Amino acid sequence: MSTLAAVTGSVASIGYGLAAIGPGVGVGIIFGNGTQALARQPEAAGLIRANQILGFAFCEALALIGLVMPFVYGQ
Repeated sequence: MSTLAAVTGSVASIGYGLAAIGPGVGVGIIFGNGTQALARQPEAAGLIRANQILGFAFCEALALIGLVMPFVYGQ
């Protein structure tokens, strides 16, 4: 049986690239919906902005966890 392709280098970097897709989509959704909410109710700008920042922080925490895990569990 022959090998069709050999994987060389760090497979963890591929895993991080895939792990960064989720937080990237999440940040886009958060700020897209926040912009729509601000357009519909400008008087609630403070509350909407606070919720946007909180959601952004949670999404970025997921991205940082995805960045650290290959180093923790890598060889």
